[in-house]
Amino acid sequence: MRETKYLLAGEFGAAARLSPKALRLYAEQGLLVPARVDPATGYRYYAADQLPRARLIARLRGLGLPLARIGYLADMTPDARALELRGWLRSQREQLDEHAAMVEATDGSIDAELMAAVALREVPETKVLCRSRRVDSGGLEDHLRTAERDIRAHLRACGLPGDGTKLAFFHDLVTPDSEALVEVAVCYTGTVEPVDDLHIRLVPAHTEAYLPAPPDHEDIPLILRVYDALEAWTDARPGVMCTGHPYEIYPGTGALFDVAYPIV
Repeated sequence: MRETKYLLAGEFGAAARLSPKALRLYAEQGLLVPARVDPATGYRYYAADQLPRARLIARLRGLGLPLARIGYLADMTPDARALELRGWLRSQREQLDEHAAMVEATDGSIDAELMAAVALREVPETKVLCRSRRVDSGGLEDHLRTAERDIRAHLRACGLPGDGTKLAFFHDLVTPDSEALVEVAVCYTGTVEPVDDLHIRLVPAHTEAYLPAPPDHEDIPLILRVYDALEAWTDARPGVMCTGHPYEIYPGTGALFDVAYPIV
């Protein structure tokens, strides 16, 4: 039987191209635990057959992956790991494309034609049934769809038509790498009981500045220009001020949705 060859932490780290700090971190996280530790000296020893895993971890870390994801990948078969990494790479490319598009959309220019289409209207006091959730841009569409489905189903279960206008309130900017609170709401009249994470609130009567989203501006990054045009419109009018978060109204005025701000 062949005797197991052990390397001191320094020797093992040199062979795996890992710093002492990285070795300690990976040991603490359970990614790469020493084969044995001398109880008298505290010296850490690694088995030579741990080197392939150590080099794999170093390579995955070089991709910028979080340690929890690295541990998951390191335990996979090579074929399964390659499949997982290809999927990750696709999502990284899509995210980079979104970032590039957002850079192009933030050049500071304001679309005069969009600004000219901004209009005002009075909104009466309205009851809404809502669901709020923190999402990034990747989870936004699913949140908008499933929240609307569940809200309308509950309204119908309470004996109401469930066919009111849908509103989506954005409490911050939704991006590929940051989550924001998004509240999906459906307007209704009558009586309904809240259930689970569905809650009721009253939207007060207010004036809104609104702009129908053109068909080619419905998605990021061009939808940002619609918001920019609305904000520039309010900024250009002395005494006009936004009083709350922006929201989208489905269906819109001759459009899939309108973008609106409450103003005074």
